[in-house]
Parts: sequence; structure tokens; C-alpha cells
Amino acid sequence: MAPGIAIVVLTFAALTAAILLKVRRASKSAVFRLKNFAQSIFVRAEERGAFRRLPAFDGDYLRDYPELRILEENYPAIREECLALLEIKDEITDVDKLSRKYTSGGIHAIRWKSFMFKSGKFLDGNCRLAPHTAALLRRIPNVYTAFFSILDPHQYITPHCGPWKGIVRYHLGVVIPNDNREKECWLRINTRPERDLDSVANIRRGDLYHWKNGAGVMFDDTFVHDAANESDEVRVVLWLDIARKMPLHLHLLNKLFIAIAHTEASLREIRTNARVRDPRRAAHSAGP
Repeated sequence: MAPGIAIVVLTFAALTAAILLKVRRASKSAVFRLKNFAQSIFVRAEERGAFRRLPAFDGDYLRDYPELRILEENYPAIREECLALLEIKDEITDVDKLSRKYTSGGIHAIRWKSFMFKSGKFLDGNCRLAPHTAALLRRIPNVYTAFFSILDPHQYITPHCGPWKGIVRYHLGVVIPNDNREKECWLRINTRPERDLDSVANIRRGDLYHWKNGAGVMFDDTFVHDAANESDEVRVVLWLDIARKMPLHLHLLNKLFIAIAHTEASLREIRTNARVRDPRRAAHSAGP
């Protein structure tokens, strides 16, 4: 590492530590204002062309995120581990039970489960239940959230949008019923809604993507989107939230704000509630 860059990184680390200490002592309203201010920085940076604005669905993501290739190359092993987890599906946490603040009610109040590998930090107990997938994820830098998103048959996720421009979302189709020959499992995005973000009329003007087994796609979660599994079987995608590729000064700023977000009690709550107990192991340990 060049001396100049090393100085910048060390200064950033010291500044991050100091700011995180202050944030832990700050009021909720102060933290909320900080988040809004931070989001406005990245929105303006995108408008100025400081980093690439994504289309509705980015199929060329390996150009900027080549490290994701290992997931697609190892898709059969990922699918095998996922199918084994579906045998204990009832033990996997419902999305609306992950956090009272972030996932309770609203769009999450459907038959939708999350097998969490990482939420800021890896969940080692869960990772032991799918060790090959977990090992692959540990090789990918700047991943902040990773889980199997398990959507039951005939479920619809209503229009919504994420809060943070500093993240891009990646989906890998893992268990897609009939490889979507009937186009019953889909994601829809409107990159330019005219008015109400959650308007059904707006989202109907969006672009459709149909997941495929072993195929990946990337999108900007801040665009309004909805999704559905209209089939008679469970649909699973591997869901990753990744720090967006940006110039160094914005990248460091992004990492700082993400670090601040992960100090919140609600995200620690997610890591606790997402832990999965495998009854098969418990029975094996108990013996005859």
C-alpha cells in the first residue's frame, strides 16, 4: 500500500472509532438526521456521475464485482446445502420476526423466511449448517448482509424501496420452481416512479425479471420494487447486500455510515433472532 493511501486509511480508521463512540451516545433523533444527511450525499454523488447509476436489472455486474463469480461457479453445492436446510424450514426465522423495528409487519407480514449467514457479522452457528456456502461468502469483500430468502408459494411482496444508495443488492437463483418456465417467480422494478413510491400503478410500469437457477442479477434497492412467488413451490434466492463500488473518498465515507448503522440495537437483535437450531443435530447428540 502506498504511504499516502496508508495515511488516509489510518486517519479514516481513527476518525471512524471516534465517530462511532459519539454515535453510541447520541440521541435517536440525531442519528436519524445523520442518516438523512448521509443519504443525500450519495444521491447527489450519483446524480453528478461520481458512480454508475444502475439500470433496473444489471446483468453486467461481474465487470465491477468479479468476486461474485465464485457463487455462480459453485451453484450446485450452494443449492445442495439449501435443499438440506429446507428439510428444517420450520426452524428458520420468519422475516417479520427478525427485528421489531426493521422487519415487523408491513411488507414482511407474509410467509417469508430468512436463513441468515451474515448481518454485519457472520452468524457462526448458522454458517456451520451450510459450511460450503458460508466459506464462499467469506471470500467476497464488502458484503454486509447475506441470507437465503425463502418465499412460500403464492406470496406477494408489496411495492417498497430501500433507504441507502451505498448498497447494491445481488440475487442468485438457488431454488426456482421449474426454473421459472412458467414465469411465476418474478421481481419488478420501476427506476423512475412518477409520484407515490409504493403506488401499485407506478410499479406496474416497471421492468420484470424472472429468476433462474444458478443465474445472478444485481439491482439498486432504492428503486421502488415488488416481487412474487406465484408458483406452488418454495422459491429461494441467495440475497447479498454489498457496498457499492465508488471512488475512494466516497467508499470510505460509505463504510463509515454503514458501520454506524450496524451499531443500532435493532441490527444486533436481527443477529440474535436469526439463529437457527438444527433439531437433527440435537437428536444426534442425544443419542439412543
